[in-house]
Amino acid sequence: MIQLKSIHHIAIICTDYPVSKKFYTQILGLTLQQEIYRAERDSYKADLALNGQYIIELFSFPNVPARLSFPEAAGLRHLAFEVEDVETARQELINQSVEVQEVRVDEHTGKRFCFFSDPDGLPLELYER
Repeated sequence: MIQLKSIHHIAIICTDYPVSKKFYTQILGLTLQQEIYRAERDSYKADLALNGQYIIELFSFPNVPARLSFPEAAGLRHLAFEVEDVETARQELINQSVEVQEVRVDEHTGKRFCFFSDPDGLPLELYER
């Protein structure tokens, strides 16, 4: 069996690079570690970190096709971020004009969580520590 150590990163392709870069850095607070423009692909690649740990590669490509991405569709369901207090974090997103669903309680863990989306509709979750 392969010996996995951890999740290294998550790759996200966006449709509007400046908008998504702003969302992930200025609204969610991820840190831009490195940004590269690849002229041969007309593509940007940003390496984003959370608390100093590299977690997201944000890509742009011209004319990317749309992909259905709902929490109940096949494939990646959502990306969840852990927070200390879901209600406080939810309100901070609302203050930044991000639409956020109501807080729910996980019936198995008793933890609070809520869903929202990035600028391209990728489902994201806040999950209470």
